[in-house]
Amino acid sequence: MALPSNLTLYEATPEWLNKGDNAWQLTAATLVGLQSIPGLVILYGSMVKRKWAINSAFMAFYAFAMVLVCWVGWGFRMSFGDKLVFFLGKPAVALDEKFLLNPAFLGYFPNATMVFFQSVFAAITVILIAGSLLGRMNFRAWILFVPLWLTFSYTVAAFSIWCPQGWLAKLGVIDFAGGFVIHLASGVAGFTAAFWVGPRAEKDRRNSPPNNVILMLAGAGLLWMGWSGFNGGAPFVASTISSLAILNTHVCTATSLLTWLLLDCFLFGKPSVLGAIQGMITGLVCITPAAGVVQCWAAIIMGIISGSVPWYTMMVLHNKVKLLRSVDDPIAIFHTHAVAGSLGGILTGFFALPKLCRLFYMVTDWEKYIGLVYGLQNGRTTAGFKQMGIQLAAMAFVIVLNVVVTSIICLFIGLIVPLRLSDEELETGDDAVHGEQAFALWHDGERFGSSKHNNKVYDTDELSFVLSKSGEVEMV
Repeated sequence: MALPSNLTLYEATPEWLNKGDNAWQLTAATLVGLQSIPGLVILYGSMVKRKWAINSAFMAFYAFAMVLVCWVGWGFRMSFGDKLVFFLGKPAVALDEKFLLNPAFLGYFPNATMVFFQSVFAAITVILIAGSLLGRMNFRAWILFVPLWLTFSYTVAAFSIWCPQGWLAKLGVIDFAGGFVIHLASGVAGFTAAFWVGPRAEKDRRNSPPNNVILMLAGAGLLWMGWSGFNGGAPFVASTISSLAILNTHVCTATSLLTWLLLDCFLFGKPSVLGAIQGMITGLVCITPAAGVVQCWAAIIMGIISGSVPWYTMMVLHNKVKLLRSVDDPIAIFHTHAVAGSLGGILTGFFALPKLCRLFYMVTDWEKYIGLVYGLQNGRTTAGFKQMGIQLAAMAFVIVLNVVVTSIICLFIGLIVPLRLSDEELETGDDAVHGEQAFALWHDGERFGSSKHNNKVYDTDELSFVLSKSGEVEMV
């Protein structure tokens, strides 16, 4: 009996290919890509003062493109290819159809799908670092920073933790979708880079309101919904674990957001949109290393912790610790990603359920993955504490790696171009750096002046506009 036409094997659909898994993986990758462009492009561009809207959005836009080219050039094989040393793969291109159409190292889809899926993870990691550098980093320095950090930092962490040949992967570290590789790394690297780049202009640090709160919510919403692909794609299969990971992701995020909101209300008297967004992000980050290997009730507990501990470090501890106070981190990437990512990694070692780890990893030695809670419950206390030790070792490795490598990269770039913009550029913003302005009309009563950098210049003595009190545009 003949197979249905959609199941017939031919050269483009070989026997090893699972069409459903391939379709889901490409969809998940696209969702993660949308988190960056337009998600973080919109979020960054709207969270900063209006004079930095273009620069902030453009840092994310550029990084996405640069990472993708570097990824197919050498990054993917360094992160997931043949072992060069215990923490790094051999550099090689991922451009030839003979490689791209062969089965990926995991899953039932081709390398081309895996390369794209992992590229958007690498891209969002670098874009998160940009969040610590908004409003003062020299764009030329950022152009150099992106490929250097991807090559010498991201690939090392990704190979060590995610590649089956990596040393931490062999030890049994649990990082479901990037709590260590992406969030802890970006938080620490961003904080370190911010130290070397230096602060924003003093008046920007004192007063830096978002230029568009509604767009900020839109960008945050894209980030939240895109996380279905972020965590749901981590198993490399359209499975029950994917479903659980997605549900846990949204439950933890909602709980974290509500926890942060309640703390704002009780202690500051008003619910804050910006605070809600920060609580959303910490929930997303915290659940990432655990999404498919913990119970849903554990996700709620993680949400309460991720909505309260980073809130405390940001709102209370930040003002008491000299180092935190001295380093200018405009949108608190350190608290929302380094702190929340560390919490997620530690809580994963506490709550990871062996059965779910077996369904996720699908390896013969799955019993080594066990959270401390279940180790104590099942008489495997030593194994539970060992898992916690491995989680802490991975956390320490990622922190040291990113402090050292990011510092070296910044010092090296500083020999070529200034890391920080000039005082004149800091004063003017987008117009001085890019010759462009994000908004044609300003606040009530402010004139729409000409840009000395734009190609089309109108003489404001002949033609200018103001916003009337009612919001209407009037010619004067």
